[in-house]
Amino acid sequence: MTSVGAPDETREAAELAVWFGGVSVACWFCCPFWMLVCFLALPMGLAGLVRACVEYRASTQGRASRPRAVAGGVLSLLGAAAAVAYLIFLGTHPDLPAQG
Repeated sequence: MTSVGAPDETREAAELAVWFGGVSVACWFCCPFWMLVCFLALPMGLAGLVRACVEYRASTQGRASRPRAVAGGVLSLLGAAAAVAYLIFLGTHPDLPAQG
């Protein structure tokens, strides 16, 4: 993590939860092949959740932004939850991917 007196460029480079969460959510809107998207969005969402927890802890010491950590955690949770929901949907409808 960066120190309290670090420049803004270094501080923003260390705050990656929003980027992971944004990618995990944006994949669902940008790519029509959801069967492939869920395998990209799930790891990105989980990585974003872990990173959001790290950044939230760092925010208590002033090394990161708390609103960015919370926003990254929410976006990551949405992306990961959508991936899990879609995998459950595919599991309950095994004939769906075969239709075309």
